[in-house]
Amino acid sequence: MGESVAEATIIKWTKNEGDSIKIDETVLEIATDKVDSEIPSPFEGKLIKKLFNENDVVQVGAVIAIISSDATASVAETPKTVAPTQLTTTPIATTPLATAENVDFSGSDKFYSPLVKSIAKEEGISLSELESIRGTGQEGRVTKADILAYLPNRNKQTTTTVAAAEKAAPLANATKSTVGVPDNTVLVQRPAVSVGAGDEIIEMDRMRKIIADNMVMSKHVSPHVTSFVEADVTNMVMWRDRVKKDFEKREGEKITFTPLFIECVAKAIKDFPLINVSVDQTGTKIIKRKNINIGMAAALPSGNLIVPVIKNADEKNLVGITKNVNDLATRARANKLAPDEIQGGTFTLTNVGGFGNVMGTPIILQPQVAILAVGTIKKKPAVIETPQGDVIAIRHFMFLSLSYDHRVVDGSLGGSFLRKVADYMEQWDTTRVS
Repeated sequence: MGESVAEATIIKWTKNEGDSIKIDETVLEIATDKVDSEIPSPFEGKLIKKLFNENDVVQVGAVIAIISSDATASVAETPKTVAPTQLTTTPIATTPLATAENVDFSGSDKFYSPLVKSIAKEEGISLSELESIRGTGQEGRVTKADILAYLPNRNKQTTTTVAAAEKAAPLANATKSTVGVPDNTVLVQRPAVSVGAGDEIIEMDRMRKIIADNMVMSKHVSPHVTSFVEADVTNMVMWRDRVKKDFEKREGEKITFTPLFIECVAKAIKDFPLINVSVDQTGTKIIKRKNINIGMAAALPSGNLIVPVIKNADEKNLVGITKNVNDLATRARANKLAPDEIQGGTFTLTNVGGFGNVMGTPIILQPQVAILAVGTIKKKPAVIETPQGDVIAIRHFMFLSLSYDHRVVDGSLGGSFLRKVADYMEQWDTTRVS
């Protein structure tokens, strides 16, 4: 699944218990963040037991199914004849996981793993009490360690505390994030929305729900500031117009403006490395990234967005960046990205010009601290200084918008970095070989 992928959601079992399975035949489909993947069986035999249900979120390395190594085996076979199917091909020591019974968690917007649900049921923990436990997992989720640490002190809590937790239960539908947010943060409750005659109710798909949660979380975590610069990209436009036919003939790839933008951004990050950072979960430490991994927002046919990542962009030449960009964009639209290809980004570029927009104020993709939006390129009359005096000429201009986390990126750093990106674009060498 890739080093940066910690968990996955089971979205569909393609095999039922008792079904025969061939080697490399798809057993189930999983989702990691915004990427869906088919998981093939590493064994031939019969599916004896599914240990998780559809929509369960499972840690990478956890045993998810038992497959008999003998196609004629029955469910009653002894454990020595079966082999576990894991979410990773790397052998990982795992502890057997308890499976939760059917518990009604529909009254909560929070995610609870099957193991946490099982422990809560066994210990008689109500939903309101479970929601009062402070989670330390991803996006504030309650982990096994959290609930086990809570149990010894459970009986010491006063009835007032329990009552307060139950009183807070109606806030289960509140939009909130606990990652990097102080304990005294006020919960923001969603407003009541009326539905009128003729209104259509559309259920969000899984990816749209993820995007919605991530955007709200990012706004809670980072105080956003946006700076703007207008860049004269005439040299860049003229150079691309001159080389694009030869480039495609030679490399078998079309060269768009995106690789050019990424090269300029990578150069500017090397000049201002404190743009390439993250803030840890405590909100008090800055993690300075060694690698420059630039994400590029790509629109999908569904209308959703996904951000595949160009790893080590500063180490690639323009041909390498172009091939990487085209490959990721093509596979993103076909839903063929691997989970690790949308992980590990340290900075993001989004092209709002593709929709005819001149500028935008993008939301930071956590845990990054900055995101750059590039607008559409337009011809404008401009005053040009020459040795013979000022002249008016038609030039190509584009707006750049940089949203940044004001906790760690001040206006001086954010503005200087943005200006440097524009400088690299304006100073594009029109004589360079593609």
